[in-house]
Amino acid sequence: MTTTTPPVGPRVIALAHYAGRAILENVLARHGVTFQQSVTLRLAAVAEGPAGRERLVDGVTGALKIDATEVHAVIDELIAARLLASDEESGVRITDAGRELYDTTSGETAPLTARIYDGIPAEDLAVAGRVLSLITERADAELAALAGSYRTRQWNIEPTGPVVGLEGGPE
Repeated sequence: MTTTTPPVGPRVIALAHYAGRAILENVLARHGVTFQQSVTLRLAAVAEGPAGRERLVDGVTGALKIDATEVHAVIDELIAARLLASDEESGVRITDAGRELYDTTSGETAPLTARIYDGIPAEDLAVAGRVLSLITERADAELAALAGSYRTRQWNIEPTGPVVGLEGGPE
């Protein structure tokens, strides 16, 4: 029996994302770190010197599509854990403990990632990279358009009759 490879689409992308994320979260859990904390710590680790707090918030909100308030809370958690430190002049910087944690979790995930990508031709990875980058760009544009339309609309979400699926409403 021959199986056909499904074309790239939302389900295929989601399955690949969640499989990879589950591996990362397994590694992070052993160190008591959440996914959001890891993404934030990574951006601080790869910054050349201290990062401005708002620049860090923008990077995380752009990557994870979460609210800035949530990112500020994550930064505060990392500061409380002494993985990041507040810097009056520059905003936020990674601490030695934060760098060590980042290096450790990166080191633990590297061989797992290598095994996942092993044997995939470089040309295929380049095509996948181009396609996924285009999909991300288009999805970001759609998200921005949705955000703009939500800000300009006045929504009236009071039900005008029974709500389907709720107790007492039609099924």
